[in-house]
Amino acid sequence: MNPRQLKTFLAVIRHENLTRAAAEVNLAQSSLSDQIQALEEELGAELFLRSRQGVVPTAAGSVLKAYAEEILALNDEANAAVSAAAGSAEQSVTLGTLETIAAERLAPWLSLFRGKNPDVGLKLKVGGSGELLAQLQQGSIDVAFTFDRGRQDERFLTRRICSEPLVLIAGGDSQARPPVSLATLSTAPFVATETGCVYRHLFDTAFAEAQIAAPSIVTEADSISTIVRLVASGTGYSLVPRLAVGPAATRGDVVELPWPGNPPAASLVMMWRRMRVQPPALTLLLQSAREELSPLRPADARLRHAG
Repeated sequence: MNPRQLKTFLAVIRHENLTRAAAEVNLAQSSLSDQIQALEEELGAELFLRSRQGVVPTAAGSVLKAYAEEILALNDEANAAVSAAAGSAEQSVTLGTLETIAAERLAPWLSLFRGKNPDVGLKLKVGGSGELLAQLQQGSIDVAFTFDRGRQDERFLTRRICSEPLVLIAGGDSQARPPVSLATLSTAPFVATETGCVYRHLFDTAFAEAQIAAPSIVTEADSISTIVRLVASGTGYSLVPRLAVGPAATRGDVVELPWPGNPPAASLVMMWRRMRVQPPALTLLLQSAREELSPLRPADARLRHAG
């Protein structure tokens, strides 16, 4: 099993389609098929089930997936460690984060970090929670900033940064009244992120724990800023991070309504892979985060309350 074969194998896992996987790894489809066949012959097991609908991993393929990710991560780690020892390591760090966290929390800190470490290159990738975890597993990002969902993975180290409150918002011109209970919200129209996003998870969990049917989702969007604009236009209510609605609240486009009961909150965490030898640039970033990445308290984050 060589790294090229394993990268090809994982591309097929991700896309469940040979044509799209071949495009990702810059191979002709016939060459991709040859690599998968050679891997299957070496392992003595069929790795994929093929049909007109696409390809899915067999039980053997599912087992190989975790090992392939570990092998490739260790291969990258070995290359980085040798380069560091030889004094030729590239001084760069790739961060992955959620859209809201990137704009409202990381931007000021990263600017400060660059000022103190001008020789360290920074790359920032924005994605959803599931996407960030996959990228961390694949080694395409060095650090992920996301919200903790209580899932433990021994491959990663996790550091809690702070607790971020979520708030219930309505349009500034909606004349919405404070809900007296979660039950009164169950009949209200809501705008929310897609299933799988941590914000949607917290929204669904709040109603599930109260054993109340969740409200109807009238519109789904993958952008928190878009959701805030939809709420401002009167589409419905939403439950969003407080730090994302400051400007809209200052303009009076949205108002915060008191959440009935304990308001949901999410722990913002940073995650990175366990390594035998940690790259110098990553060490600098982690040290800076520990010392300087503190809870945000902007004046414009104070929402105008309704009622």
